[in-house]
Amino acid sequence: MTRHRPNYLAGVGVTLWLFVVGLPLYVMLGAGVQSRADYGASGPLGFPDHFTLSNYVDSFSNGFGRYFVNTLIVTASVVAIVVLLVPPLAFAIVRNRGRTTSGVLRLFLLGLAIPAQAVIVPMFYVISKAGLYDNLIGVILPTAAFCMPVCVLILTGTMRDITDDLFEAMAIDGADARRVFFRLVMPLSKSGLSTVVVFAALQAWNGFLFPLVLTQSEETKVITLGLYNFQTQYGVDIPGLLAAVVLSTVPVLLVYLFARRALVQGLMGVGGK
Repeated sequence: MTRHRPNYLAGVGVTLWLFVVGLPLYVMLGAGVQSRADYGASGPLGFPDHFTLSNYVDSFSNGFGRYFVNTLIVTASVVAIVVLLVPPLAFAIVRNRGRTTSGVLRLFLLGLAIPAQAVIVPMFYVISKAGLYDNLIGVILPTAAFCMPVCVLILTGTMRDITDDLFEAMAIDGADARRVFFRLVMPLSKSGLSTVVVFAALQAWNGFLFPLVLTQSEETKVITLGLYNFQTQYGVDIPGLLAAVVLSTVPVLLVYLFARRALVQGLMGVGGK
């Protein structure tokens, strides 16, 4: 019988990782329940003597509620566009192996090599000419467009895991392409689709560049831009800012908690197996 020796190096690595991850969380959560005076006296690492929720209340008085709703609208719209367009496109790419389909896939994958910063100037020109500047639609469309290359790559990998025997069985039963798509492909691609939804939602929720360049008024600000409001000419309200950051991360954590298993499976490409 062999005895397993404890891996001290792994334990040290895990401890360091927990410290690196836990310290910012401690600072963020601790500062969010302190007043500015207490935070200035104790510093970022000090334990709060007096707990207060006024920073969270003040966040909503500074317009956080409106920014939250705008971000929710952008996120839901981007996810809806991706879910409507990517699965049929991925299905067509997987089932049609001609040169045209291969070219379409390469065209989408080309988007992975083009950063948003490289096209932000022509994007601003197009959005302005279309009358969508300072409009949430002008943020939704480019955000969804830049999400699609990764989403197509993920979902095509998932759909390729579906064996040809299943498609042949559906063909013997007389199923057309529409029935094959909804009865076979979509149910077996749930993990990949979950990954696509989570990825698109996170990209839209954390988006900064497009809202910064393509919006201007308070009515169209999203959370990432709204955090600027905690900076004044006299300094930064750090406790208020960190309280708003905590509130902005709650939806992201909920999405991850409910979809973490499907997210991992989809990224590993085992959704159809």
